[in-house]
Amino acid sequence: MELTVEEMRRPPQVYAWSRFGHPEYTDWLDESLSWKQTCSFGDWSFLWQHRFTGPDAVRLIADFSVNSVEQWETGQSKHAIHTNRDGKVVHEGVVTKFGDEDYVVHGRGGFWLDHQLARGDYEAQCRQEDWFVFQVAGPNALAVLDAVTDTRVLLTTAFMRISQIEIGGHPVWALRQGMSGEVGFELQGPREEGEEIRQLLMEAGRPFGIRRIGARVTPINHLEASYPTIATDYIPAIFDAELADYLAEFRSSMPDFAQPAYIAGSYDGQRVSEYYRSPVELGWGRNVRFDHDFLGREALEVEKASPRRVLRTLVWDAEDVQDVYASLFRPGENYEYMDMPRDQRGFMWADRVSRDGATVGVATSRGYSYWFRQMISLSTIDVAASELGTELVVHWGKPGGRQKEIRAVVAPAPYKEDRSRGDLGTR
Repeated sequence: MELTVEEMRRPPQVYAWSRFGHPEYTDWLDESLSWKQTCSFGDWSFLWQHRFTGPDAVRLIADFSVNSVEQWETGQSKHAIHTNRDGKVVHEGVVTKFGDEDYVVHGRGGFWLDHQLARGDYEAQCRQEDWFVFQVAGPNALAVLDAVTDTRVLLTTAFMRISQIEIGGHPVWALRQGMSGEVGFELQGPREEGEEIRQLLMEAGRPFGIRRIGARVTPINHLEASYPTIATDYIPAIFDAELADYLAEFRSSMPDFAQPAYIAGSYDGQRVSEYYRSPVELGWGRNVRFDHDFLGREALEVEKASPRRVLRTLVWDAEDVQDVYASLFRPGENYEYMDMPRDQRGFMWADRVSRDGATVGVATSRGYSYWFRQMISLSTIDVAASELGTELVVHWGKPGGRQKEIRAVVAPAPYKEDRSRGDLGTR
């Protein structure tokens, strides 16, 4: 089934972010400060896991990922990015090497690799896993973990490496990462042990100000730390006719009422492919390595040598944003509702960005940062308009409907200082 932009503009039947749990656990303002001031607990257990084993597992991953696999060490994780032949992102996620012939793929990418495995000449196997995935992050993250396990091994765990710890008598994999831009560990293990481990962490974290972050605010840490998200900052490049078989396979893994992506906002794309993005446009150019052949290499070699668009943060003018809300209290037609802290329904909310009337980019992930007291967004912007401090305009509304011109200033991406790396032994 081929979906059009018009069909993707139909609202979903359920709120997409409900997969993170309740909307709020304390309240979203309180929760949004936790990963900066104390400690946050986030639940990503909805992610799919696929395990690829066998002599050709790594060759399969290399053939369909932009990342180099040459120096991939056991215990190392990569942000693996999979592209189509035009260099646009199909899927992306974390892949961990557990052994020379043993790799676990988190996220949608496992479906893509399994699809290619079935059609290629690879001596490898794939099976689905079912894990809990908990993220503990913030300045007190190590203190919380120290209350439930021996953290000496974690102090020497490098960024994007895994170590095994024990919590409540259960072995747990701890991946050091920083999706919130703060020191964090992603805890992984069999789903049936997850609830016990969650309770132990939340109880141990009370003295350290731990907060479970709910569905309303969880995506804000991706926005502040500049981690573009599938179906939010880009539409997966799986809607072309040549990938009809794969799209059908992928959709069979979803509920009948759901579709892989939804579109909203003022950007008036006529084709779904206008909402595709490349790794370079999403700020992931450093992951693209040309030491191996992979699907999309030729297109990315050209783009990486001379990028047309780059990723930036936009800071939206407060008075213009306030006028959007004020329109709800005035007679007549109001502006499109601006959800707080951001859209909860799961759209790729893509808004046109202009300078002197000409389109220069698209704003996505619009959200309110209580930490900064600002409305911000990510944006793929033409290189010529991407200099920090450049004044642009975001068009808020629907194509053909009433729109509010909101002044915006180009800022760095990530917007929040990245404090996720460095030597943990000195903290």
